Amino acid sequence: MIRQLWTLSVHTRAFLRRYMPTNILLDAIRTRRGLKWGVPAMLLAVPYLLAASTFTTLIADGGPGWLNLLVLLCVWNTMKLVIMGPVSLILLTRIRVREAVAAHAERRTSTEPVKQVV
Repeated sequence: MIRQLWTLSVHTRAFLRRYMPTNILLDAIRTRRGLKWGVPAMLLAVPYLLAASTFTTLIADGGPGWLNLLVLLCVWNTMKLVIMGPVSLILLTRIRVREAVAAHAERRTSTEPVKQVV
């Protein structure tokens, strides 16, 4: 039973990562070329917040209860996008520091004179 649940959760995660728009976007941002787009991607959280607010208003005015699931989905996507902005800055800084250290080490070893032992 646990094995079946585990398999189902793995397949569900694979499906969601492959086909859901925010997951595709976040996977693209996590690449080296995409890290610079983390902060602008935070702006995409605004439409999700607007949609969540609209759904909440509809629910308060007597709308169907299943709209709560859409509110939850919109808030979850908003949190993912908002968190990815600072995370992408941290990852980009870390990568650039590593690249700078590697470039400095390469320059130092290529210009250092070779000492001969006599």
